Amino acid sequence: MIKKKISKILVPLDGSKNSIRGLETAITLARSCGATLTGIYSIYAPPHSEFRGVGSVEKSLNVEVKKFMDEAKTLAAKNGIVFNEKIARGEIGYNIIKLAQGKGNFDMIVMGSRGRSSTKAMFFGSVSNYVIHTSKIPVVIVK
Repeated sequence: MIKKKISKILVPLDGSKNSIRGLETAITLARSCGATLTGIYSIYAPPHSEFRGVGSVEKSLNVEVKKFMDEAKTLAAKNGIVFNEKIARGEIGYNIIKLAQGKGNFDMIVMGSRGRSSTKAMFFGSVSNYVIHTSKIPVVIVK
């Protein structure tokens, strides 16, 4: 039996309770494997023409994202885990897969099953479905 060491875990985050549960599970796994975590907060970005004139909305979103990523980093640090952060804009599922299988060279993805359902601009159930069916590396879905 071939065993591959898990040294890098990708954790998609969006500020929802399910994404926090995903982070907590990833921290537990990382502690048992000696792995590092990278949290990716992918923001759905519509075409620029739809987004003009709402700079204050984007600015407040950036503040919210930064605050949440800082909290995630603190939680990981309290558990002795190195936490790196990435923020991406565009198609959420695509960004997760691109980072996971691209130059990120991750061993596993750990994510919540559903994110914020109140807004389409964040992370939602179809994202986890997309990641499960597209990823070439193991995916752990946390409910």
